[in-house]
Amino acid sequence: MTLPPQTAPPTADALRAAGLRVTESRTAVYEALALTPHASADEVFAAIAERMPRTSRQSVYNALGDFAEAGIVRRIEPAGRPMLFELRVADNHHHLVCVSCGAVEDVDCVVGHAPCLAPSDSHGYALQAAEVTFWGTCPACAAA
Repeated sequence: MTLPPQTAPPTADALRAAGLRVTESRTAVYEALALTPHASADEVFAAIAERMPRTSRQSVYNALGDFAEAGIVRRIEPAGRPMLFELRVADNHHHLVCVSCGAVEDVDCVVGHAPCLAPSDSHGYALQAAEVTFWGTCPACAAA
């Protein structure tokens, strides 16, 4: 059975639950991520700059860093691409990345329970999560 994607709690509740102050800038960043999963910091900034012209890139970077540190945002770092951020943090899912256009899609856990994959040698580590990125061509790029 596949579970539906996690939906984000209301912004103020999520920020307070993470021990963060609710500010206009943080609220805007969180809401931009809710509308645009897998967004870069620059994409988040562009999404909020028009309605909040006094917001700086630095405040967006600070909010994203605070969110990641608090565990309410997940950083994704596909090789050769800008760091991306998403609100889906409560599971151990993976990602598909298009090598042509850069589109990113979520993929639920590959096999079994978290951490999903068993390495050939854990070197004594107590595994907690696996981060897998699948690279390929999305349907739109393949059709073009």
